[in-house]
Amino acid sequence: MTTTQQTLALFGGVAAVLVAASIVGYVLERRYAADAPNEVISNLNSRINSWWVMVVAIGIAFAFGKAGVIVLFAFASFTALREFVTLLSTRRGDHLALAIAFFVVLPLQYDLIWIEWYGLYSIFIPVYAFLMLPIVAALRGDATDFMPRVAEVQWALMICVFCVSHVPALLTLDIPGYEGRQLLLITFLVLVVQSSDVLQYVWGKLAGRRRIAPRISPSKTVEGFAGGVLSATAIGAALWWITPFAPWQAAAMALVITLMGFFGGLVMSAIKRDRGVKDWGQLIEGHGGMLDRIDSVIFAAPIFFHLTRYWWSV
Repeated sequence: MTTTQQTLALFGGVAAVLVAASIVGYVLERRYAADAPNEVISNLNSRINSWWVMVVAIGIAFAFGKAGVIVLFAFASFTALREFVTLLSTRRGDHLALAIAFFVVLPLQYDLIWIEWYGLYSIFIPVYAFLMLPIVAALRGDATDFMPRVAEVQWALMICVFCVSHVPALLTLDIPGYEGRQLLLITFLVLVVQSSDVLQYVWGKLAGRRRIAPRISPSKTVEGFAGGVLSATAIGAALWWITPFAPWQAAAMALVITLMGFFGGLVMSAIKRDRGVKDWGQLIEGHGGMLDRIDSVIFAAPIFFHLTRYWWSV
């Protein structure tokens, strides 16, 4: 089976699952939420709709190849960074540093990925940007709450740009016998992590009893976590044929990225609780912001990238 055939088969299978899920969601809403909204059913349908948006967006990006994928995730980084910055306690002295973050650091990071300069894009933000932005802020002469202001901007860049950029960076990996198929690595990462997120919610509603962190994310339960991670790990093992991994290796990688996805979602929920907001934004009406959609991928992407690069890339 060629790469194109594998990609079409994979997207066809995902579309079929989404059609079935949409039908189930519609029936449940008509039967149990016709008179009054049902929070569980509404949340489930929200997640299904979000999946449709993500699948269509990724499908369009894949059609344009490397350029389309880089543009898609650069847009995701820009949107996520804007959402993050709206919750920061910034002052006038931070405006120049923020402008540099948006219009210099972010495009440069993705340009470095475009030209496949691993030696620089892997350290550009955590070394050069992290040192440059405090200098810019200090030169503005405002020392009020200087440390938390600088740290918040640095953390925003790390989360929204550096981590997210590791998704398209998968296209730069040179894996023997896997040439021209790197787009499928992105599919594996996103599909496994996002399916874990949905399955944790489903298992939590079906069997959830013990909450993991009730003050941060009341909906996350031990039973939901275990069921979702194990189910998504099985999905990852079943998708070994689109990766350079053996079945057991695909399962191990899926386990790692689902765990990181869970912890990423937990950390991002903690930030929202700290700032007193429910969602990061309203990118899609009723479905939250960009960060609400990709919070699990953020922590999983760099770990998946570096494990794959270390063990499989030349």
